[in-house]
Amino acid sequence: MTSLSKPTISSRSLPLVGSRLLTSHLRQCMTECRESTLSLFKGMDYETLCCHAHPDFSPVGWHLGHIAYTESLWLLERSAGYLPQFPEYHRLFAADVLPKVDRVKLPNLAEIEDYLGSIRKQVFAYLVIAPIEQQERLWRWLLQHESQHCETIALVLAIKATQETAQSSSFISYPLPPIPDSAMVQIPAGAFEMGHEAIAALDNERPSHRVNLGAYWIDQYPVTCEQYRLFMQADGYKTAAYWSVEGWQWLQQRPVTQPFYWSDDSACDLHPVCGVSWYEAEAYANFVGKRLPTEAEWEKAAAWKSAAQPPLIYPWGDEALSPSLCNYGHVIGQTTPVNTYPQGVSPFSCHDMLGNVWEWTSSWFKGYPDFASYPYQGYSQVYFDDQHRVLRGGSWATRSWALRNTFRNWYHPHVREIFAGFRCAQDAY
Repeated sequence: MTSLSKPTISSRSLPLVGSRLLTSHLRQCMTECRESTLSLFKGMDYETLCCHAHPDFSPVGWHLGHIAYTESLWLLERSAGYLPQFPEYHRLFAADVLPKVDRVKLPNLAEIEDYLGSIRKQVFAYLVIAPIEQQERLWRWLLQHESQHCETIALVLAIKATQETAQSSSFISYPLPPIPDSAMVQIPAGAFEMGHEAIAALDNERPSHRVNLGAYWIDQYPVTCEQYRLFMQADGYKTAAYWSVEGWQWLQQRPVTQPFYWSDDSACDLHPVCGVSWYEAEAYANFVGKRLPTEAEWEKAAAWKSAAQPPLIYPWGDEALSPSLCNYGHVIGQTTPVNTYPQGVSPFSCHDMLGNVWEWTSSWFKGYPDFASYPYQGYSQVYFDDQHRVLRGGSWATRSWALRNTFRNWYHPHVREIFAGFRCAQDAY
């Protein structure tokens, strides 16, 4: 289990610093991130390293090599002007060359780790002389790139585990009070500032812009396993009336009867439901007479405090992330009950908005007004295709560098293997 128990520095709380202090800060972050990456592979055998556990996801060993390839490409070749590093790996570890199914013939773990180590040694040597104040955005993007791929590694390992064993029932029991049935909070009508302008913000979070919303209600907690079980027991997976046309077609083609990461253990009753597709989330919302929130509604509920104050980086404010505020970065290694972190609530008393499970929204992934690609068009813009739904909030496996109120994730609506749940919303009448 990886531990990220030390509080991390908020990009907004970082003071104006000279290049030397900024260089030291980035080196520390990159070192911590890499230690967490390598811990995922400790003792891993070659079969697991190369296993193509699901058609939508590359083997975990490929992701590890791709992290080194990307760092080398952007920092050593395109920034420092070095000759291409390890050209024998370019075809294998580039993102746009080999199909996922052909990424299974990999070097062994020691060779890939040597590749990472060699690239990182040169990167840190370059960091000493790099024009870091001009390049800071790129270095922070690479931190988040590695973090995102490591969450994919975690979910591929989880997919493989479900294929090999029965669903785990080893959920941790917590002596917590029950949550109110169908607890919702009302968010008042009005405009708020959506998006993020800090140096760490990804291209799809920018630019910040005003969004005006009518009043609405949103669930105070993500939907729990106990609540979702009622949908299952009411034949929700057999009742077409709860499903969209597209969702019902998907269900007929791939008949499932429960979430991907499901356990009948009562210890998980207050855990958020995890491993549902967008179609399943939508069907449940219809079952209870609600809907999924838009991503703007989700972000306002998480980040907005008042018109007189800027949006919050985290639901609890701008205080740095810590394990007392939410479930993230493998600190726990699984989901936790939705009311575990009372200190991490938003100003509207919404719980669990960061960490634990990603939350589906009703929104298609699109660029904000005046969107500009960074560092390349294919990072976000290629997915503005009306085929990817937005998820918000992060999961128990999301690292601190990719966790904030404005961070946007996106997947096809049929994908259910990610660590995803949801909360519901309603119009205010």
